[in-house]
Amino acid sequence: MAVYTDISEEELGAFLRHYPVGELLSYKGIAEGTENSNYLLHTTTGAYILTLYERRVDSRDLPFFLGLMEHLARKGISCPLPVKRLDDGLIGELAGRPAAVITFLEGMWMRRPNSQHCKAVGKALAGLHEAAEDFPLTRANSLGPDGWRRLWEGARARADEVEPGLAREVDAEFEILESNWPRDLPSGVIHADLFPDNVFFLGGELSGLIDFYFACNDLLAYDLATCLNAWCFEKDISFNLTKGTALLAGYQSMRPLRREEIEMLPLLARGSALRFMLTRLYDWLTIPDGALVKKRDPLEYLRRLRFHRQVKSASEYGIKLA
Repeated sequence: MAVYTDISEEELGAFLRHYPVGELLSYKGIAEGTENSNYLLHTTTGAYILTLYERRVDSRDLPFFLGLMEHLARKGISCPLPVKRLDDGLIGELAGRPAAVITFLEGMWMRRPNSQHCKAVGKALAGLHEAAEDFPLTRANSLGPDGWRRLWEGARARADEVEPGLAREVDAEFEILESNWPRDLPSGVIHADLFPDNVFFLGGELSGLIDFYFACNDLLAYDLATCLNAWCFEKDISFNLTKGTALLAGYQSMRPLRREEIEMLPLLARGSALRFMLTRLYDWLTIPDGALVKKRDPLEYLRRLRFHRQVKSASEYGIKLA
């Protein structure tokens, strides 16, 4: 979440008159994240999240994102729901951007997740994959391997400003990943961004999943590899085997992985680390000063990538091979 677009109280009040949410009491921008402009709203009927869609979000994808939330909620997955307008639509316009009002999900994200949190996330991810099996809409992953290449083309010329030799290193990584990326593993709807700040807990229990604006159709094990990157490394970028074991066990308790998925985990984790390094690198070099956005260090994911490059077997992540 982030704020790129400022809105006035007057224009927000006029916008909300098309929603059954009561009168506006207060609102404030949410600075975390890098994709859309987000505000926390308090009205006479409760709390909501207002999202203005911009930058990498294509407005044509919004029916997929919002419809997926509704579908998952019907299947028992705890997630926010888009609030229908008085005309039954889900998408309005505010400050010249597509916008939606989303229900507020109670809970807080874990700044220091432990192995039990990781196990719960693994189970929740597998539950999401199963619940979305019959979701009728599809969306290609705009940040899959082809999208990585486009990001790299926009950042390569200045990459060595961030880390000397980075351009040469990433070029070599592309050569390996593009030659070996799997195409025939089980696929379906994935979250694609299930970082700790997108998972809420209450009283030690997982209370819900948020931020589905990267969701798409892709390899299910790639989604799991992203969670390994997001949840199982410590601040010094050391891999926590206990957390990895818990995350994978939680996932497999709901959806056992096929052997070929397990064998490809190290390569999928490399690809996931490259994806997040590239989006961070691109934003690091291109986000203008003055936006209420927290830039994220791309080198954190370069170090993860280097770790995965040395992994010889998925057993090093804590999964047992039959």
